[in-house]
Amino acid sequence: MSNFRIWKLVSLLCVLSLMLGCESKEERIQQTITHTLQEASTAINTLGTALDKKQVRNANLLTEYGKVLSQQKPQLSEIAQIISQDATSSGTLYQSLLTRYQSLKSPDPSMNSDDIINQAVLLKEAASISLFNDALTDPINVLADMSDGKLARVGAISQQAEQTANGQTGIGNQLVGNANYGEWQTNSNGTSFWMWYGMYRMLGDIVGDVEYGRWSKHRKYSYYSDYGRHRYTSYRGYKRQTELAKRTKQSYQRQGKQFTSPYAKKKSGASGLSRSSNTPSAVTRSSYSRTSSYGSVRNSSSRTSRGVSRGK
Repeated sequence: MSNFRIWKLVSLLCVLSLMLGCESKEERIQQTITHTLQEASTAINTLGTALDKKQVRNANLLTEYGKVLSQQKPQLSEIAQIISQDATSSGTLYQSLLTRYQSLKSPDPSMNSDDIINQAVLLKEAASISLFNDALTDPINVLADMSDGKLARVGAISQQAEQTANGQTGIGNQLVGNANYGEWQTNSNGTSFWMWYGMYRMLGDIVGDVEYGRWSKHRKYSYYSDYGRHRYTSYRGYKRQTELAKRTKQSYQRQGKQFTSPYAKKKSGASGLSRSSNTPSAVTRSSYSRTSSYGSVRNSSSRTSRGVSRGK
């Protein structure tokens, strides 16, 4: 090789090195966003496949509970079937992961790059099979409580033990406050009540009216409220919950009453959850904390994905 060609090759390598070294912070941030979204996509697709192939233990159990309750109490067969849908990739719990992923691809204007990255990390965690398996204990236990003891609770203490620990228990309370099934709506008097979404409205006949202030004070154990809320709530949903607690506290203070956030401490009730549920999230959610090092998130895994494409 001639000296000229060697010099030309060395010059080209130097230029490439300079270009790589001059990568802007904005470019690194965008690469991190792309990477974390790809990881979330991979996790969601993997979970969806596992559900379709009936490889998620509690999903299979939820299906069986729905069948048993429908046979035991035909009058509850419709709600049993609706709740049992969470055992599939067509269910509300899984579909909410897809919706959140799509929203992150066109994020809310109020979200900055750190929020997007943090949300993608939380979404990846929520889509892990072990955590999703634990999240299914809430719908399972709703069906169990409806069976008058014929079906046993899973991942939670018994109804009798819960009544001793947290006071009077109520059927269906595991899904109250869960942003995947409903939302808190405030009336003209400033009082907030739980409103079920669409097909879950019939749960209102079983659960009854639930007022936010009273629920906050007497909330029962649920996986969502005590372990999964950070991972299984959208960015906007989490903010609404935080704002509602703040408004309610201010309202109570004006009336000379004390208000404690429903999430101030965990309720007694968990039993045999996976290690993943007891492991803090990789993201500090108390204030949607800033990612201190974009590279640390980006380098956490080298896997990539073409993106979520499930359209069920």
